[in-house]
Amino acid sequence: MAVVRVDLGERGYDVVIESGILPRVGEEISAVCRGRAALVVTDPSVGDLYAREVLPSLEQAGFQAFLATVPGGEESKTLAGAAALYDRLLDVRIDRTGVLVTLGGGVIGDLGGFVAATYMRGIDFIQIPTTLLAQVDASIGGKVAVDLPRGKNLVGAFYQPKRVLIDPDVLATLPRREMAGGLAELIKYGIIFDRELFEFLQSHIEDIHRLDRDVLEAAISRSCEIKAMVVTQDEKESGLRAILNYGHTVGHGIEAATGFAKYSHGEAVSIGMVTAALISEAAGRAPGGIARQIADMLAAAELPVAPDCELDLDAVIRAMSYDKKSAFGNLMFVLPVQIGKVEITDTVTEADVRTALAQQMKL
Repeated sequence: MAVVRVDLGERGYDVVIESGILPRVGEEISAVCRGRAALVVTDPSVGDLYAREVLPSLEQAGFQAFLATVPGGEESKTLAGAAALYDRLLDVRIDRTGVLVTLGGGVIGDLGGFVAATYMRGIDFIQIPTTLLAQVDASIGGKVAVDLPRGKNLVGAFYQPKRVLIDPDVLATLPRREMAGGLAELIKYGIIFDRELFEFLQSHIEDIHRLDRDVLEAAISRSCEIKAMVVTQDEKESGLRAILNYGHTVGHGIEAATGFAKYSHGEAVSIGMVTAALISEAAGRAPGGIARQIADMLAAAELPVAPDCELDLDAVIRAMSYDKKSAFGNLMFVLPVQIGKVEITDTVTEADVRTALAQQMKL
């Protein structure tokens, strides 16, 4: 077991990483939440697999436990989806002392966290992430949101969970494509902050594909440590935390331009990381070859490194213009300068993005 502290004073919390923790989540939640009524929010596939462990665990710990199942996929992460959960909370009479437990991937965590942040001006919530992407990134840091038709995460808040409970064993039921999407975020941490993690992933990528428990726990723990450190120093993304957006500026543009249907979040971010590396090379910020090094690592993780030739670049650029990471009309980009170090800049132009995406098609 590993415990990573997100040290935010009164809003601080532990990230507990332990294989086989699901049957004990009730006692973990009871230790940090005052209420004794809990709504578990999940999607049908995850609920079928794991709700039967989580709900009895809550009940054994003295909670009245209720279930809310929402359709899987990004299309559920909307204001309408949030409204449906508000109604469910009211139906089961959960008040301001209640607890909302998210059991699922990043969509469930974002949606459930947004609802917890806004229902009755805020109730306790717990993250139990069941995808690699959510375990290493989305569940930590308190960024919760829903989408609007013109862009991702445009309505949201910073709202910290009371605890994050990570069970690497649940990854055994994760589809291979979703596992790859999580690897995109793991690789991102190596590029932006920790060359040793990047090299560890390079040398252990086959072990990860085989779901080696020790390798997975080590990689997840290290990425959580990095995320916790960044969030502790910059909770609301006014400085350092922006480095976590590496690959996301173009990635979110690709997701929106393709209707959130063609690429998973991790796949779109993978493409965006290569785009940013090519832009950095072209600007002389990074040594030649870094984009190829990054692309090779992502390809080994079974991720795309270039967009489909049918991608509408105009739609990507248009979606990027709505991105909340832009400031005063300028796109904010995170560019790698070497493996383990990045810079933030607002000097990247639309032409730079178009050139890099065109070059990407030839990698």
